Amino acid sequence: MGLILAVLLLAILFGAVGFAVHVLWIVAVVLLVAWIVGFVARGGSGARWYRW
Repeated sequence: MGLILAVLLLAILFGAVGFAVHVLWIVAVVLLVAWIVGFVARGGSGARWYRW
């Protein structure tokens, strides 16, 4: 019984980690697209579209 619970716990843990990594990839792609759009849409004379 303990072995079954341990395997179930590992499966839940790996599933949660996989979901978190998938969400982080989506966030990274969204930020990359926002950076590219800002890079293309920036004004002339080296103006920056962000404040930092």
